[in-house]
Amino acid sequence: MKIRSRGIQIGTLPTGENNCLTDIEGIRVGHVTLDEPLQNGEYIATGVSAILPHNGNPFREKLAAASCVINGFGKTTGLVQLDELGVLESPIMLTNTFSVPAATEGALRWLLDQTPEIGDTTGTVNIVVGECNDSRINSIRELSVTSKHAIQAIENASSEPSAEGAVGAGKGMVCFGYKGGIGTSSRIVELDDATDSYSVGCLVLSNFGKREEFARDRYIKRTSASQPDAPEPADGSIMIVLATDAPLDSRQLKRIAKRASVGLARTGSHYSNGSGDIVIAFSTAQRFPHDQNDAVEKVICLRDSHPVMNQLFQATAEATEEAILNSLSQAVETTGRNGLTVYPMPFS
Repeated sequence: MKIRSRGIQIGTLPTGENNCLTDIEGIRVGHVTLDEPLQNGEYIATGVSAILPHNGNPFREKLAAASCVINGFGKTTGLVQLDELGVLESPIMLTNTFSVPAATEGALRWLLDQTPEIGDTTGTVNIVVGECNDSRINSIRELSVTSKHAIQAIENASSEPSAEGAVGAGKGMVCFGYKGGIGTSSRIVELDDATDSYSVGCLVLSNFGKREEFARDRYIKRTSASQPDAPEPADGSIMIVLATDAPLDSRQLKRIAKRASVGLARTGSHYSNGSGDIVIAFSTAQRFPHDQNDAVEKVICLRDSHPVMNQLFQATAEATEEAILNSLSQAVETTGRNGLTVYPMPFS
């Protein structure tokens, strides 16, 4: 269950209808989860997740986007061009560290099938993929995620509330020594005159932190009588994907992305040396056609000095913090390689 069902409320801003990234109209999320025991103690416990930024073709209709590398111990694809040009033109894929090439190939093959002009009558495409290392639970050397799994995750994508916890890319992830994985949350902010509102959604892939670092007392006022053993600690990582329907350009989205670090820090993270803490943010407010011959392109964006920007910063911090907690709250007991079992966090 989500943490709100446990009586834990994060922040003061209202959530979206489903408290999920898919509260932003047009966004779809899909997962493929792999769960298979192998011989000699090996175990496939991993997967791939896909975020489709709108209901059209993301290459033909690009969105303003940016990234923020909080700590760069990560193996991503696509962020260099995403930041250089300030646009997103592919699904955002999440998987384990060694499966970045497979997820990239899958998303590329899907886009090539959808868009025959790519690499022929027009340019190439920039695929965006993020990862976390799930090798404590998953036999990562098996390279079990294939390009077909990535395509399936894209095809599974739905605007329904996303599954959370040990699903998709989150299957083998560990957070603060407990079972982590996929978590999501959303917030709504209103203009001062209440004439309009904007939403901010967050989806995380949580795989970071030691047991003693978790800011447990911020959320739970009494300690459980028994705590399950924690697996060997690792620096770990987190991927944070932010979306908003507020009209923001790429520079403003980078400012939004930086505020995710506030929500991450509130849970207890201090961005360890070996942690890949990476944020990708995009806005669905305006689409930019790939086939555009005009020399001038009009971009609509909020004024930085408007008070709503501060609310968007607050919404980002709150949604990130709650998404991380939902990844813990929604997780289930998971057994993986060498018989290691990782337990969900006891929220009581």
